[in-house]
Amino acid sequence: MLQLLIRRGLAPLARLTYRPEIHGAERVPSTGPVILAANHRAAVDTAVISIASPRPVAFLGKAEYFTGKGPQGRFTAAFLRALGYVPVKRGNAAAGLSALESARKVLEAGGVFGIYPEGTRSLDGRLHRGHTGVGALALATGAKVVPVALTGTERVQPVGKRFPRLAKVTVRFGEPLDFRRYESMRSSPAVRRSVTDEVMYAILELSEQEYVDTYHKRPGEAA
Repeated sequence: MLQLLIRRGLAPLARLTYRPEIHGAERVPSTGPVILAANHRAAVDTAVISIASPRPVAFLGKAEYFTGKGPQGRFTAAFLRALGYVPVKRGNAAAGLSALESARKVLEAGGVFGIYPEGTRSLDGRLHRGHTGVGALALATGAKVVPVALTGTERVQPVGKRFPRLAKVTVRFGEPLDFRRYESMRSSPAVRRSVTDEVMYAILELSEQEYVDTYHKRPGEAA
């Protein structure tokens, strides 16, 4: 019920307020498992993708967001689930595997899963090397990967700003990528890397960002 309210009430209101330019939404397959792989510019990216996508999208969310106490905590958890968030623990290798397994369940059920291959927001505006989780998911599930490029979300919610602002946002969906030809080699790290690089190149063509062939590091993180 809450999910229906968000998609039919809040989502149209957000589109009316921000009037995002959406290109290629018809390229998202109408049925079957799909991975939406996007660049990551701001905290509002997930909401923007959810608004722009013609199908409901699931994303991973920090487990602690779902464990709040009292009416407010329960409402927050229900609201995030209605938005499509899947709770996962983070912080170590086991948590990473758990996150991939949660994503895999969404795809095996024929759903749409959103992922940011860079792993974190780009603070310098450039597109960074992708982590191979997107490749592993595509190979394990046979899901098609639709590259997504977001432009302008970094102006809607600049780094360090708590509340969003009005700014022009553009969302571009690319042609679906099908990697089922590699099904027999899905356990190969080299193939996962190759698939991920192909996805990142597709995002690069849509976003026209400068590409950096290194993983993004936040200030203070070890190189």
